[in-house]
Amino acid sequence: MTTIRILLADDHAIVREGYRALLAKQSGLQVVAEAADGAQAYQRFKECSPDVVITDLSLPGISGLELISRIKQRDAGAKILVFSMHQNPGFAMQASRAGALGYVTKSSPPEVLLRAIHEVYSGRHTLSADIAKALALEKLGSDRIALETLTVREFEILRLLVEARTTEEIAQTLNISPKTVGNCHYLIKRKLGVASDIELTRLAIKLNLISLLDLSTSVTHVNEDEQLSP
Repeated sequence: MTTIRILLADDHAIVREGYRALLAKQSGLQVVAEAADGAQAYQRFKECSPDVVITDLSLPGISGLELISRIKQRDAGAKILVFSMHQNPGFAMQASRAGALGYVTKSSPPEVLLRAIHEVYSGRHTLSADIAKALALEKLGSDRIALETLTVREFEILRLLVEARTTEEIAQTLNISPKTVGNCHYLIKRKLGVASDIELTRLAIKLNLISLLDLSTSVTHVNEDEQLSP
């Protein structure tokens, strides 16, 4: 029997431990590497060349979306499964555009994840039922249709903008120039039909890309960083 070698990327050690234990009980599955952030996951991918990468989207540093893009740039045949708490179909759509073959939410039963691993390993696209249903309803609204016009890079910059990240922070995180961030910022607002960052944030909340609690936490962190700066 073929053994599927897996790289597991999640920033929560307890989560990785739980799913490593689940996968260890399955014949034909082996976790060969783990990572707690996007940069570490990319390094582990280069070192281990796993058969399947299972990654969360919310990773410290470079996000899961950026990780997927970098892995696919290095190896176009890489097989990637997103395993995330995000039930918003917009995230699934962008993950697919970045190169992921599958998207399973963490609220799914364990057997859904296990089945998705085999599907992705076989080169087939797969979605958990809740995401598939949400995507079917996704087409119902002009705002969501506008969101589909964003590229993966633009979507990632949007996510960081509504987290109250500065242009310089976004540039450093994504390893691009501040000028590129600025140009994308302008294009994002134009594509989404908003005139200001306040409108952009309101739209992100409306589309469930960020919750009011997340926004409050992000602003709090920014304020704390400012207070700590000399």
